[in-house]
This record gives sequence, structure tokens and C-alpha cells, in this order.
Amino acid sequence: MPQDELAAWLRLALTPGVGNGAARRLLARFGQPGAIFSQSTAALQNCVHASQAAQLHQHPPGWDTALDTAWTWLQNAGAAEGEGCGRALIPLGDPRYPPALLQMEDPPLMLYALGPAAWLAQPVPLLDSRCALAIVGSRNPTAQGSENARSFAQTLARQGWCVVSGLALGVDGAAHQGALESAPQALPSAVRPCTVAVVGTGIDRVYPRSHQALAHAIVRQGFILSEYPLGTPPLAANFPKRNRLIAGLSAGTLVVEAAVASGSLITARLAAEQGREVFAIPGSIHAPQAKGCHTLLREGAKLVESVQDILEELPAARQALDRLTQAASTPTPTSASPAAAPAAPAVPPSPSTTAEHPVLAALGFDPMGLDQLQGRTGWNTAALQGWLLEQELDGQVARLPGGLFQRLVRS
Repeated sequence: MPQDELAAWLRLALTPGVGNGAARRLLARFGQPGAIFSQSTAALQNCVHASQAAQLHQHPPGWDTALDTAWTWLQNAGAAEGEGCGRALIPLGDPRYPPALLQMEDPPLMLYALGPAAWLAQPVPLLDSRCALAIVGSRNPTAQGSENARSFAQTLARQGWCVVSGLALGVDGAAHQGALESAPQALPSAVRPCTVAVVGTGIDRVYPRSHQALAHAIVRQGFILSEYPLGTPPLAANFPKRNRLIAGLSAGTLVVEAAVASGSLITARLAAEQGREVFAIPGSIHAPQAKGCHTLLREGAKLVESVQDILEELPAARQALDRLTQAASTPTPTSASPAAAPAAPAVPPSPSTTAEHPVLAALGFDPMGLDQLQGRTGWNTAALQGWLLEQELDGQVARLPGGLFQRLVRS
């Protein structure tokens, strides 16, 4: 990201009184952030209140320092995390921005990201949320609770799932660790994180400090994400807010152990509000750490005893993973089985050696919605979505805000 573009995004994000909703209205009206600040007060008031328009004509307090800090941080990728690790600031509209977050009422204006540099350099979403599961729970779990979190995460990651959690003590840490233990066995892919940690501090801080080594391991096999400016300390109010991102990035949320009043139940309820599945592991009626899970079960959460109980509730994710498994294990196209249902090929023919793939030809180079592309190709929804996901991972197609797709020009 060029420095002037970074400056504009940070100025918009840091302007007092202008939240994510107002910022999105301004972007929808004027395009890039740089265009917002050149507008007249009257033009701005078509989108925001007069007080907000006045603030937009002033430089936010601390903006210069924040810009210097962010620019220096971006230029020193790998300095703290190690060779091969990258840093990125990913705003709305960036092809790397996770599309599932756009379905939320309050998607973050931008995300700070740490992860493998090669992955962050690709113009594809950081992860496919259909193949991601949040695992959350108590910061003070029982020994069995920690083992359940680690075991479930290990099994899911081994099958190609991405485990999303919050890098907290207890269940979160065990879930990240379990996923990392399966990372060498996970399916190969250009962008296939085994785990994602969403933190409630600035991404340049590790909280708790005891998870420094775990955080460094995560950025070699997955991502750490934050919506908070660099240097943001671990403020209590930020953690419930970040929980909406944990829920939003995942097809479902598994609560391992939790008290009745806990952040894990906030995550689960946010997941339910976003139309995601909620799962809970039952425990002893005498254990305080089980009472939150039992509350969720009474409210309609799915009782879970094994990973298979989760997979049964997420058939779309299972189908997406099956297609990715086939794509990863079959580097070149092979003849399809006569009994197989019609589906997209795992890897399209190379235009340099064969005729252009018909779906790429139908997509062209202008942004297009799924319905329009489906009308042009005649493919069923499942096959088309699976094929588009494979092309995103291969760098052929980018997913844009608003459910649009765009073909990329490959050098």
C-alpha cells in the first residue's frame, strides 16, 4: 500500500465521531478515502452529520504519529516474527479482505494482518470462512476442557479446516496449538491457514505475554488479525467487540467450556445472530465451566461429542473442503468418473496451451455477480461456488465486496 493511500485510510479510521458505518457510507459515495477529504461540507453532509463533516476537515489527533508508526511497521516485515513472515493493512475493498465479514452489521474498516509473506502477497481472501470453525471457551478450563479443545482443533485442521480463536489463555490457546500440531499434515495450498487468531489489542502486542511463542508459530502457518491501531493496549472493552470477528470469520462456533457470564457466550450469540451454527460440549452439572455450555444447549445449540457431530451440521463446508482436497491432490486434470455428478474441474486448462476455460471466458474481466455468471454458464450453484473458490486460491479470480467476482490478469 503506498504511503499516501495508507495516510488516507488511517485518517478516516481515526477521525473522531466517524465510525465504521459512517465511513462505509462515505466510501460508497466518494470512492477511495483520499477523495473524501476534498469534498465540501455540504457534500459530506449528504452522508454524515454536520459534526462528523466538520471533523473530516481536520487532521485527527495523533494522526501523524500513527502514520509514521504504521508505515514503519509495514516496512519492517519479519523483523520480530522471523524470515518469511509478512505484514499487511487490508482495507475494505481489498481482494484479501475476508468476504464473510461483509455480511456483518459492523465490518471493520480495515484489518492489520500478520502471516506468511507469500500468502499475504496474493490477491485472494485470507481464508474461506465456509471452511473455518471458531473454537472458544474458558480462560481457566479443566484439564479435560483443554484436551478437548486441542483434540477437536487437531482433528479439524488435519481435515483441512481453519481453526479461528482469540489467542487467550485456556481454551483459545489449546485450540490454536492443536491446529498447529496438524499443520504439517494439512492439505497443501497456496493460501490455506490452519489457524487464525483475532486479537483485541494492536497487532504489534501479544496478549497474554506468555503466548509469545504461540503467536510466532501461528504467523508461520496462519494469520493474526486485529482491527485496532498499532500500540492499542489490552483494554477490557475491546475483547467483546473483537468476538464478533471470531464469529463472523467462521461457519460455526464451538464452545468447549464456559461460565454463564463469559466472552465465549458472547461469541456464540453473535454467531447465532449472524446466521452461523453454534455447537457446545456438555459437561458435569456440578462444574461451573459447563454451565455456559448447558445454557447454550437449552437455547438450541447443537450438542457435540465428536468432530463428526459438527461436520453433519455443515454440509456446505464439507463439500467445499472435498473440492479443495481434490484440487490439492490432483495437480493436473484427469478424466472424470462417469458416475460423478457434474462439477467444475479442479484446475482450469492453461490459456497458453489450450482453449480458454469456458467459465473464465464467461466471467470476462469486469466484476460480475454469482447469479449473472450462473446464467451465462448454466452451472449449478454448488459447482460454481466451488470452482470460484479454487480459482481464488489459484490467483485466477478475486472476490470483491458485494458478492462480486473479477478475473485477474496473470503475468
